Amino acid sequence: MDNSNLLLVTANVGTLFEDPLILMQQWIHEFMLTVKQLHPQFIALHLQEVGGKTYEQSSHHVKEFVKSLCEAYEMQEFSIVRVYLDENFTSQEQFTALGNLYFGHNTIPNSRLWNFKNCSWETTQGKNFHFGNIENVPTKDKSKFPLDFFPECKWSRKGFMRTRWDINGTTLDFVNMHLFHDASNLTALIEFPSVYSQRRRKALIHTLQRFDMDKDNEIVPYFLFGDFNFRSDSAGVTKTTRRVRTNVTRMRHFFYTCLSRPL
Repeated sequence: MDNSNLLLVTANVGTLFEDPLILMQQWIHEFMLTVKQLHPQFIALHLQEVGGKTYEQSSHHVKEFVKSLCEAYEMQEFSIVRVYLDENFTSQEQFTALGNLYFGHNTIPNSRLWNFKNCSWETTQGKNFHFGNIENVPTKDKSKFPLDFFPECKWSRKGFMRTRWDINGTTLDFVNMHLFHDASNLTALIEFPSVYSQRRRKALIHTLQRFDMDKDNEIVPYFLFGDFNFRSDSAGVTKTTRRVRTNVTRMRHFFYTCLSRPL
């Protein structure tokens, strides 16, 4: 990719849509400051929980959010724009609430986008926006994890979405992934790795194996960035915290005893 500057950003933006007047504007402001400071030529922005918990009520904020990003002063020289937003919230089997946004600066001499259906390259001039039901958009590969991967076999908005780019002769996949969270802290304490960690690992391996076995779209180098919901050993942290508290209590008692003794 020669000396092209690449900026990769991932963010779970669910809470932004609960406060579009303050939180969302602050987030956009900080993002634009980063763009201004780093001067990237290509930006890959991966979002999770786009629209928040009540998508049907905040869908209009999603389009305003994208519009604010694309029309910002700092983005005026990014002539290549591709936006993929999974908004098909009526389909439990498909909805992931993932958003993949890509911006290419007009100084990039050559770029192409892969068509996963036709297994061919497409030109990237101009700005294309894919909202709503994007299942049939061929320049992205998206899937929700199988139902039996989900804790308690209950659907939630977890899956992946990837695109493939050729930027100045370098081919890369950009993969946005949202893995399972710990639905219950008490359940997470029972064993380590917890049942949630095991499900996250299973989903991650499943996705990587899917890429590896995709004979029509041969595997290429990729950047995998999203919301992995990684957790530490909850039980171990709890035990360590208890030991620290016990030691602090003992030290306090020791110093209190020493100070209480007459000289």
